[in-house]
Formats: sequence, C-alpha cells, structure tokens
Amino acid sequence: MLYTRKGDKGTTKTFGCDQSISKSSIVAEALGALDEANSFLGLARARTEKKIFEIGGKEKIGFSDLILEIQQNLFIVQAEVAGATLSIDAGKINKVEKIVDEIEKILPPIKNFFISGATKDGAVLDITRTLVRRAERRVIAAKEEGKIKVSKETISYLNRLSSLLYALARVVNHLDGAEEIKPDYK
Repeated sequence: MLYTRKGDKGTTKTFGCDQSISKSSIVAEALGALDEANSFLGLARARTEKKIFEIGGKEKIGFSDLILEIQQNLFIVQAEVAGATLSIDAGKINKVEKIVDEIEKILPPIKNFFISGATKDGAVLDITRTLVRRAERRVIAAKEEGKIKVSKETISYLNRLSSLLYALARVVNHLDGAEEIKPDYK
C-alpha cells in the first residue's frame, strides 16, 4: 500500500522509535533533506549513466556507479539519523578523499568561483551539491539540539560529499569540453 494515513495528523515515526514526531521537527527536516539530496542524485546518476572518467592513469570510474554508491551511503546516513545503529565508516571518507584528490590532478587549479551551468550534467551535479550541503546543515542542527546522535564520520562524510560532487561537476564539464565561466562581479 502506498499510503497508510498514519501521518495525516502531521506526525511520523522514525526507525526503531515508538513515539511520533512532528513532520516539521528538526529530525524530520534532516531526514527530508537527505531524501531530497538522494533523489536528486538519482537524476544525476540517470543523466551520467554512460560517462566515465579515469584517475591515476589506470582506474576508470563510471559516474553512475559512483553516484549509486553515494546513494547507498546516504541511506546509511538516513538510517543513523533515524536512530539505527548504522554509521559511515572512515573507509568511505578515505575513498571520497582519494577520488577528489585524483580529480584535482585532471583539472586546472581552482583560482575563483564558477557559475553553474557549463553543461546540463554539471548543473545537475552542482544542484545536488547544494542539496547535500543543506542536508549536512540540517543533520548538524539536529545533532546540536540533541535530537539525534550521529558519528563524527557521518558528519565528515557529508562534508566531503559536497566536495566530491563539486569535483564531479567540474570533471564532467571538463570531459565535455565546456568552459567554466567565472563571475564578473560587475
């Protein structure tokens, strides 16, 4: 059944929780922001299903495979925020850092900000990056208010994830031969 009517009074339950919480609570906001980011990652994955980039001169990475892995990891984050005993481990953070480091070797150095939209795929990845940043802020707010417990690795993963999405946006623009436009501040 696609509906249950259980949330008709503006409340919901989280994983392993017997009590209802308001759908406007900081925890519901964090979970919703993570869901929104994950859903938009699905669009990014569908758009880049045939795109591949190479790191370290030998390892080929498919955009859609990497994005699917990110989506799976965000489900772990969502479960942790909802109260499960799951969390992101340091190995996932290290993998993200390695990929970002390798992508930086491919691209011209960053000397300024860039305006999003050099390519459609890059724009989708840029939007997704901003959604991940919002989710990160919501998770941190819920943690700071003492409403949830999340590991430091989970917070680090969310922070690195936005860097990875920025790197992916830049590399897809680069692979497509698009020029990144910097703001003119006029």
